[in-house]
Amino acid sequence: MLPVDSLLPGILASLRKHPNLVIEAAPGAGKTTRVPPALLEFGNVLVLEPRRLAARMAARRVAFELGEQPGETVGYQVRFEEVASSRTKLRFLTEGVLTRRLISDPDLRGIAVVVLDEFHERHLETDLALALLRRLQTTRRPDLRIVVMSATLDAGPVRAFLDHCPALSSEGRLFPLEVSHTPYSAAPLETQVASAVEASIAHPGDILVFLPGAAEIRKAGRACEPLAARHNLLITPLYGDLSPAEQDRAVEPADRRKIILSTNIAESSLTIEGVRIVIDSGLARIASDSPWTGLPALEIKRISQASARQRAGRAGRTAPGRVIRLYTAEDFNRRPDHDEPEILRRELSQMCLQLEAAGIHDPQTQLAWLDPPSEAALSAAGTLLNRLHARGPAAEKLARMPLHPRLARLVADGGDAGCRAAALLSSGQRAQSADLFRALEEPWDGRTRAVYDQLRRYSKPGKRDDALLQCAILAAFPDRVGRKRSGETILLSNGTSATMAHPPGEFIVAVDVAQGVIRLACHIEPEWLMEEAVERDTLEWNRTAQRVEAASALLYDQLVIEETRGGRGDDEAAAKLLAAKIMEAGLQRFTDTAELDEFLARVAFSGLETVGEPEIAEALTTLCYGLRSFAEVEKAAAGLIPILEQKVGSQKLEQLAPAKMKLSSGRQTRVHYETGKPPWVASRLQDFFGTTESPRIGRDKTPVVVHLLAPNQRAVQTTTDLAGFWQRLYPQVRKELSRRYPRHNWPEKPV
Repeated sequence: MLPVDSLLPGILASLRKHPNLVIEAAPGAGKTTRVPPALLEFGNVLVLEPRRLAARMAARRVAFELGEQPGETVGYQVRFEEVASSRTKLRFLTEGVLTRRLISDPDLRGIAVVVLDEFHERHLETDLALALLRRLQTTRRPDLRIVVMSATLDAGPVRAFLDHCPALSSEGRLFPLEVSHTPYSAAPLETQVASAVEASIAHPGDILVFLPGAAEIRKAGRACEPLAARHNLLITPLYGDLSPAEQDRAVEPADRRKIILSTNIAESSLTIEGVRIVIDSGLARIASDSPWTGLPALEIKRISQASARQRAGRAGRTAPGRVIRLYTAEDFNRRPDHDEPEILRRELSQMCLQLEAAGIHDPQTQLAWLDPPSEAALSAAGTLLNRLHARGPAAEKLARMPLHPRLARLVADGGDAGCRAAALLSSGQRAQSADLFRALEEPWDGRTRAVYDQLRRYSKPGKRDDALLQCAILAAFPDRVGRKRSGETILLSNGTSATMAHPPGEFIVAVDVAQGVIRLACHIEPEWLMEEAVERDTLEWNRTAQRVEAASALLYDQLVIEETRGGRGDDEAAAKLLAAKIMEAGLQRFTDTAELDEFLARVAFSGLETVGEPEIAEALTTLCYGLRSFAEVEKAAAGLIPILEQKVGSQKLEQLAPAKMKLSSGRQTRVHYETGKPPWVASRLQDFFGTTESPRIGRDKTPVVVHLLAPNQRAVQTTTDLAGFWQRLYPQVRKELSRRYPRHNWPEKPV
């Protein structure tokens, strides 16, 4: 009798009244094996499991409790493997399998209930499945029942999303746990594991060790071998890439005590009998996406507190247990409560491809989400699908493959060689050679071989065709084109650069780059880029010749395929560039700055619109129209101030701040302007005979400062009060000047 058994009548009663239900059941309650078969009362049932191991184990356990073999009433389907028959009514599926079924059979004909198990993990495919199921339920299948199950789940948001559905909870079967943390250690992880295993030998039960990945499992296995030999222990690895038989060996009872070295594949699955000790590294390979290829990747990161509690629960399923965490209590307390849902942090092109195949072209408006994906992530995914030509019928073809859209395009276009390349890229096997063709000739590991065997079903066999594979690589990675430059530098079509010691050709597709170094590339012919290349005419500054030069380039994204120079280019654009370079070099080289400063002071005095650097640059652009070099501008620079005058308004400027003034003698004299000072004129004293008052100009009739000059052109007086000068000072000035310059006219009454 399992704790969840007492909850089954309530579950069935709730689902008869309401199509949706949230079940919270602690670890060990039996929800995975007891709830789904009870739901067969309503018809065929699909159960979504986050991992292949969990799907297989659950199907086998339920089949065993029914007295059958898997494939009869109960079956399972995971990536590249299906155990089912026409009699199968209950299927355990992994996430991607359910999504593809929803696309190929959007009405889920014949399915009465879908169960989303271990929902707290919030994988991208789980959120997508929930959104699609909810859409189906609210449009065409109101009879479809949706059940969400988890051990550690904040039920409130899920209940609200499922039309405020009921929630039921069950206690688990968890025995007391003794949890300890180890001090910080700089020792290698495998050494820490061996020490923790040795410290656990005195306590009963199998030992389950959580490690980030297969590489760490192999190292820990070697470190524990001497200890296992002394105590007659069986070391069994457990991770996703092992064969089903190897995984079964790890989880099934053995004739001696076991050390199970596992990834987080064992974090949420059926109870592993005999485990009473858990050693937790606190690390896991968390799904992410390569910032370069966009392909799924796994990064070692610290797990959340919820995952740590889930791991610890494995030790207390059948008896009191012990948990050793290879990190401090302070470290545990600093970790986040839960992992962020993948839909908020993953690259979404594969999800968008699946939705495109289902006829959902705008995921934000056509689907309701528990946590909506960001607009930026959806836009980036849509851009990639456009470049991969993965829209319409093509999307349906590519979505049938359990691959990232890039690799699906590679398989679709590349024939058998495309399958081989996709297998290598998706398996994670690190090639020794950076040349893709050489890498494909290297020995394969078991995972790459297994993936290739499965991918062959999507492609027709044929002879090796290198050009076909090259074109397929280009089609799959159209945004990763590069061109060799000097040394090891490779210019890339996204505007950046990387290095590669021995590129396989001048033009390449950089399939994988890490920290600026190209790790895998494929040679291509530049002619293949022409269909998507665009011609761009540009103007460039020749610093040596100090002139604007026209250039015509054929571009693939931001990568120059061909380039020619010559011709004049667009006059307006050339004028702007030339004017900008003049401003950088400084106006003093091209014009009399004192004259320009006086003009600016004149404009300021007039009260008209201000002339600053932007207006000068605009006037320079006008001056430079039709010109190409500094030398040409130097000859034409005298025209700058007239252009500025015209822009300000020559007639209005002359009215408010005249450039010249006519004196009573009939002579024209220049009016001088200085910033912060009143305007002034200078002329011979005789030119002012007959002028009784100082001249005034401008909006405010500002008195002009008059410089009265002797015949030797030296000022004898500077004043703004001519009347006072004639009355008070002129007699003495006349006396002195008439003696010094007797030939000049010095009347007693000049006014």
